[in-house]
Amino acid sequence: MQDDTLWQAILGEVELSVSRGSYVTWFKNTRVLRSEGNTVVIGVANIFAKQQLEKKFKPLLDELLVKYANDGTVLEFKIHAGIAPPSNKKGSVDETVVVSSTQTRAQTQTTLQQTSGTKSVAHSYRQGLNERYTFDSFIVGSNNELAYAACQAIAQNPGTKYNPLFVYGGVGLGKTHLIQAVGNGVLANNPKAHVVYITSEQFVQEFLDAIRYKKITDFAGHYRSADVLIVDDMQFIAGKEKTQEEFFHTFNALHQANKQIIISSDKPPKSIPTLEERLRSRFEWGMIVDIGTPDFETRCAILQNKSVQHEVDLPQDVVEFLANHFQSNVRELEGALNQLLAFCEMRSLTPDVHIAAGLFGSVKSRPKHVSAKQIVERTAKQFQIGLDEILSSKRDKDIVVPRQVAMYLLRSELHLSFPKIAHELGRKDHTTAIHSVEKIEKELHFDSVLKEQVKEIKERLYA
Repeated sequence: MQDDTLWQAILGEVELSVSRGSYVTWFKNTRVLRSEGNTVVIGVANIFAKQQLEKKFKPLLDELLVKYANDGTVLEFKIHAGIAPPSNKKGSVDETVVVSSTQTRAQTQTTLQQTSGTKSVAHSYRQGLNERYTFDSFIVGSNNELAYAACQAIAQNPGTKYNPLFVYGGVGLGKTHLIQAVGNGVLANNPKAHVVYITSEQFVQEFLDAIRYKKITDFAGHYRSADVLIVDDMQFIAGKEKTQEEFFHTFNALHQANKQIIISSDKPPKSIPTLEERLRSRFEWGMIVDIGTPDFETRCAILQNKSVQHEVDLPQDVVEFLANHFQSNVRELEGALNQLLAFCEMRSLTPDVHIAAGLFGSVKSRPKHVSAKQIVERTAKQFQIGLDEILSSKRDKDIVVPRQVAMYLLRSELHLSFPKIAHELGRKDHTTAIHSVEKIEKELHFDSVLKEQVKEIKERLYA
């Protein structure tokens, strides 16, 4: 079997054996560089990818080598600048052409120069997008792989599926990066496309200005003529009745014309207060996906990717220290890396774990323990009921659900026994605790509102 064919066969098996996030992060952007005797040299993007493939995935790769080669062939991984993915079939949901941000900018500029008749139009439509936000600079993990796949599919064929797309998640988790990557991807495929990116705050302000200067027709025409409309931070439109009405009509016009609508928010539609029901129902027509907190592996990949962009070979122990120390969001993680690199550059130092510990040792990390009382009190406050009510024998739904959530958190966060959980909530029968925990565990899989409420309780507990 030829080396390229061998590696493609192995990649096919790997894709079926690991998570989508792991495959995209560690395997997708690899290729055969050369053969040296029985050694096949595989090019990887950076040192961290090399370490992961040599250590974490070595048993799997060795097994597949025996299956497909069985002739003593071994794999060697080398860091190779300018690594590009293999040729992909156009239109695949999970496959995309990856180029550097520099190449993207150059190609875009060339295209605009070649199409002088549409240059000003294309430029004006692109003003809201940041060219740095591309799919190739977005790190995929278990927390965001579904959102990533949906956005890639939309970039290839906007308006055909997942319309509207509603992406939600906490602050600094990459929502803006991902939805802008869609806009940049659409423009890369079709520079003449009318792509509009705007925050809901900007939409509100522009709407007010349109009313003030009697330009409603122009305002409506601009947004309703978009091929792709991307609205960031939709939660800020809540409570603004006239603006919601205008957006409602804009949404209808675009959706009926099969134009793509992408919306982001910090909460799912059901959890946005004072959002009109007619808008909420339309947001739920398409696909709703969440972006969660990145896991350890994803945080490490983000740090390594950013360090490569800074042309710094960050030691693995430093990567792991930062990934363990900053867990809440990507923005905080990147800020810590920038601070460390700036500190070392100013003092002509090489980044190491001791310097990182000196800089960030005082940063608050997640406490190892909270009390059962704190969990019960925080849950009662979240659901806006009194502590005496959650501890009472009342069976009203608005009290039973918070009580069940409290039991679930006592189990998941403190690992208390069921009799102990029952005792903390003033119950005599521990079977109630068992039922409550199992019920909440099941509902968290499909109830986005409840999932968000539990998430907020945890965040406030450990703030």
